[in-house]
Amino acid sequence: MFKKDEKTTDFNEAETIIGESVQVKGHFENNGNVIINGSLDGEIKTKGAILVGEKAKITANVEAEEMIVKGNVNGNLKIYGYLAIGESAKIFGDIECLQISIEKGAEINGQVSINNKKENMLPRDTEENNIIE
Repeated sequence: MFKKDEKTTDFNEAETIIGESVQVKGHFENNGNVIINGSLDGEIKTKGAILVGEKAKITANVEAEEMIVKGNVNGNLKIYGYLAIGESAKIFGDIECLQISIEKGAEINGQVSINNKKENMLPRDTEENNIIE
């Protein structure tokens, strides 16, 4: 279980909730927090946080400010802040984040890169190599 002093997002203000019986396919972009308890196939980007429930099945590359994973994710994760991986999580893909916590029992199949500076992770404009915010 995550320690109380660890930073986690309050998901009471989730903008989008994908329920257990819901299947989403395609490119999904959002500015707020997202709770996923169903399945998602494609890609998801948000400026907020993502909570992946224990029964969730995601086949997608993910970009978010923060993320808590308790279910299955098959895809690369790029988290610009804190990533919490629960004991029931199964991740098949590469992970890039600023901070991470991993509970005993979690499975990760991929490379994990932890950057010490947020500006190293910000998306860059490929033409001028400028940081986009």
